[in-house]
Amino acid sequence: MSPAARLRGLKPDWISDPKVWRTEVLAGLVVALALIPEAISFSIIAGVDPVIGLFASFTMAVTISIVGGRRAMISAATGAVALVIAPLNREHGFGYLVAAVILAGFLQVVLGALGVAKLMRFIPRSVMVGFVNSLAILVFMAQVPEMRNVPWPVYPLIVSGLALMVFFPKITTAVPAPLVSIGILTVITVAAGLAVPTVGDKGELPASLPVPGLPDVPLTLDTLTTVAPYAFAMALVGLMESLMTAKLVDEITDTHSDKTRESIGQGIANVVTGFFGGMGGCAMIGQTMINVKVSGARTRLSTFLAGAFLMVLCIVFGPVVSDIPMAALVAVMVMVSCATFDWHSVAPKTLKRMPAGEIVVMVITVACVVATHNLAVGVVVGSVTAMVVFAQRVAHLAEVTAVTAPDGSTVVYRVTGELFFASSNDLVGRFNYATDPKKVVIDLSAAHIWDASSVAALDAIETKYAQRGKAVEITGLNDPSAHLHGKLTGELTHH
Repeated sequence: MSPAARLRGLKPDWISDPKVWRTEVLAGLVVALALIPEAISFSIIAGVDPVIGLFASFTMAVTISIVGGRRAMISAATGAVALVIAPLNREHGFGYLVAAVILAGFLQVVLGALGVAKLMRFIPRSVMVGFVNSLAILVFMAQVPEMRNVPWPVYPLIVSGLALMVFFPKITTAVPAPLVSIGILTVITVAAGLAVPTVGDKGELPASLPVPGLPDVPLTLDTLTTVAPYAFAMALVGLMESLMTAKLVDEITDTHSDKTRESIGQGIANVVTGFFGGMGGCAMIGQTMINVKVSGARTRLSTFLAGAFLMVLCIVFGPVVSDIPMAALVAVMVMVSCATFDWHSVAPKTLKRMPAGEIVVMVITVACVVATHNLAVGVVVGSVTAMVVFAQRVAHLAEVTAVTAPDGSTVVYRVTGELFFASSNDLVGRFNYATDPKKVVIDLSAAHIWDASSVAALDAIETKYAQRGKAVEITGLNDPSAHLHGKLTGELTHH
């Protein structure tokens, strides 16, 4: 291949395809518009000036577009991170918050390099479905305050916005329906002089770009011990939300992403954000769904432009953006909520066929997320519940059958299934110690030993037979089981 051909192969899709370029640019603009009120709201949760949240969304989006592992995913200031670091800001001040964001970023880089992303393989599908559904519910719930105690024109504006997003794509998909909806509703609001809540009512928009600097804290061990717990919590919550969102986008786009690079990229983005005085963040499921599912974006350009447009809109077009009715953005987020929810998972036909344990796991995941407003809590609790359900299910798969020799001199116990802490607990009680003949054979050719609990159970069986003067022979061990048994047998109990 010639150097020119190799260079063409390295070019992003949007450079050579005008259609892709248009899709990415318009998607970035829609996301930027949706980011403004969200960033301001999360700033209020964290107890900082709205400008801090907007700066964080700008630096996170621009940085992750370059160093992240999942194309088209949006990272910005988020509510989950705001909830984690709000107590630190409240008790110790903004300087400590910035220090925690920087430390959290470094921790995410370390965790990413250590392979924390590989843990994603242990997230069951039922937890993933619960994560998606709870996310859709949270996105909708976040819009409810914008529909309470508001002037009556807000409601027809929201309905009109939803109608535009449903029917406009039937006319053309050249321009994202959310962008059309926002534009038309803004024109109607301004032209009719409607007194409804606008973006400008949320807070003051920045008038200049952020300036890098160091956090205003003493560089002492006491500072480190103060910020470390918050930084560690932020690092874990941010990584979990980002990796779960990346996995969701993988499924939607039918593509694979580098989760390790995404983990390290999230860390780098938070370090950069901290040095620019931002409040930190992680992947945003709502804005990511706008970008990927609603607008059809697929490249890094849309993520980069979402951050770049955010600052342009605030600094250059601040007065225009301030006039956008919140009803328009509420309609967009309600549509995102409906599009995100996995309706098939709650269909009666699906629920009838689904194992009861998986339904329980999904419901617990949703309940925990909705109750705590913390996606990480729901994922952890849901995963632990799934493990318990799985352990109970396979605990009954270990079967024991006995065959006595015709002359009555030997009995062979054939053990079938997986032997681990849950299934091996009942193993000891499956043998007839008093009535069995002098020679007992335990055939494990159809079983596998997974842990020390199983070895201890086999030792206990041998001990019980030995107390009655009977010999036990264990046969049929596969190589891994034989290695584990040989290493641990006789070492787990005191005689």
